[in-house]
Amino acid sequence: MAVTTPERTTVDILQDKATRLRIDSVRSTTAAGSGHPTSCASAAEIMSVLFYSVLRYDPRDPHNRDNDVFVLSKGHAAPILYAAWAEAGAFPREKLLTLRQIDSDLEGHPTPQLPFIDVATGSLGQGLSVSLGIALHAKRFGPSDQRVYVLMGDGESAEGSVWEAAQWATLHGLSNLCATIDINRLGQSQPTMLQRHLDIYKARWEAFGWQALSVDGHSIPHLQAAYETARLTTDRPTIVLAGTIKGKGFVDIEDREHWHGKALDHDTAAKVVVDLKQQLTGADTEWTPHLPPARPLSTTIMRDSRVESAEKSPYVIGGKEVATRKGFADSLAALARTDPRIVVLDGDVKNSTYTEEFEKVAPDRFFQGYIAEQNIVGMAMGLAARGKVPVAALFACFVTRAYDFIRLAAISKLNIKLVGTHAGLSIGEDGPTQMGLEDLAMTCAEPTFTVLYPADATSAWQATRLIAEHSGPCYLRLGRPNSPILYEPDERFAIGQCKVLRKSGQDQALVIAGGITVFEALAAYDQLQHEGISIRVIDLFSVRPIDRDELIASARATGGIIITVEDHYEHGGLGDAVLSALAGERIQAYKLAVRDIPHSGQPKELIEKFGISAGRIVTTVKSALRSPACS
Repeated sequence: MAVTTPERTTVDILQDKATRLRIDSVRSTTAAGSGHPTSCASAAEIMSVLFYSVLRYDPRDPHNRDNDVFVLSKGHAAPILYAAWAEAGAFPREKLLTLRQIDSDLEGHPTPQLPFIDVATGSLGQGLSVSLGIALHAKRFGPSDQRVYVLMGDGESAEGSVWEAAQWATLHGLSNLCATIDINRLGQSQPTMLQRHLDIYKARWEAFGWQALSVDGHSIPHLQAAYETARLTTDRPTIVLAGTIKGKGFVDIEDREHWHGKALDHDTAAKVVVDLKQQLTGADTEWTPHLPPARPLSTTIMRDSRVESAEKSPYVIGGKEVATRKGFADSLAALARTDPRIVVLDGDVKNSTYTEEFEKVAPDRFFQGYIAEQNIVGMAMGLAARGKVPVAALFACFVTRAYDFIRLAAISKLNIKLVGTHAGLSIGEDGPTQMGLEDLAMTCAEPTFTVLYPADATSAWQATRLIAEHSGPCYLRLGRPNSPILYEPDERFAIGQCKVLRKSGQDQALVIAGGITVFEALAAYDQLQHEGISIRVIDLFSVRPIDRDELIASARATGGIIITVEDHYEHGGLGDAVLSALAGERIQAYKLAVRDIPHSGQPKELIEKFGISAGRIVTTVKSALRSPACS
């Protein structure tokens, strides 16, 4: 790679800025008493060149959608990111000294509480997938000349999600994506796997189809030349492999182990700052940002997705049985015609989740992510950060592979929609490895998530529309089997509301179910009616938020005898959600759930064997009514 030396004054300015970024990283972490100053120091020249020579952005308008985008995947280097924005004039430098304080938005790792942060980072291995989603948005939906830069650590390149993203970026020729790895040799507890073997890094990334540029990560001219080469490359993404020194500029600390995540004490920090200030050249520090290109205001009229939200489902009571996954897919395909924000990401299961129906209607908004669930959710996060409504449809059992991404999506409050089909042991013969039995526990644990669990195709149709219109992360749980239609086409559903399916003034117990077990509860109702026992039956539908008012009212009306039944493991699912909602009430609760590792079998056999059948509900109700508490 040929290097043309920029004007000396330009190099001096950028070097001075890199030095000030080091100084501010030391000052802020020492004031906080914690942080990662050595990880910041290795990236100082990279950050200086990117922020003050390469990126086109308006520091006074970080939400400007035409700005180039920077993602800090190595989120522990947050202090230098904050310092870079302060140096650019986004906020006063004095604010840096509030780092990690309870009332400061300069947190230990970046979160979108700050206007210049798209997605929370710090759980390593996620930044490239997120950047992929942002770069894909720019390529497909504009602005087409927007460039996306991501800074990664060398340690996180061991994460498999990095390589999931790497191969997808090449497949789609995302030349507007430029990644940098800060190869400073040292991880948290010991040297990294490849240390500074840039030749091995280069061979690996080139094998994945990337343009790989090896540079001295502390050389301003080398970095500028690399980023210019990346800008001029139009057929593939670029990765800059920057060889650096951890703790660069910190005397007696450079390239030493066991300094990761340690703030300098006040005396050491003072000495380091004095040494760094002596490196300043006094070059002119005036800097004018490279603003994004001015664009005419769009005259496109975006249709409100809610215009046709009252459209009825096509299913009728007494008609053909339909799976909830089909109800979801039919609704999604209908929404494709009215809501241009929606995009769909598939994990090579479109013929089982039926998202191929969306693909037929809107092929330009359907993306095959292949069997790479972490990268699929990461891309969804990036797309959501740019205003799309991404629907990532996977088998429920494989949603768990991406849980760390889901966790950061929740922290970021991103508008992603996750759909897990084939949930529970009712999928049958495929066996326990294919049975999503912990997905409710996983998603309900995240405070920002909405979780819906429809029982029939009509409620699945409506649930799909609800999550598309709702702002915030959502999870939709769907089953595999065909099931009868419970609800009329014009039945109205709402987030946070359940459905009372059977009710009388003589109800002696309350049965609360979701999904496939709603039909078991209804069968139990019929059997108990023949025996002169009335029960109330609720289809929970909205697991989070939950309809606490209705649950309390029904629990009191039925004497406090509560039976929950779910196609999920016993901890963290529908039953626990109900019991939490009824905390403080005087109830006698029984929780029917899957309490052991299931195995292959017919769905009806499995439902019976693992204790969530109509017969088990009947037995439980009778036992509860015979208990001393009811006598």
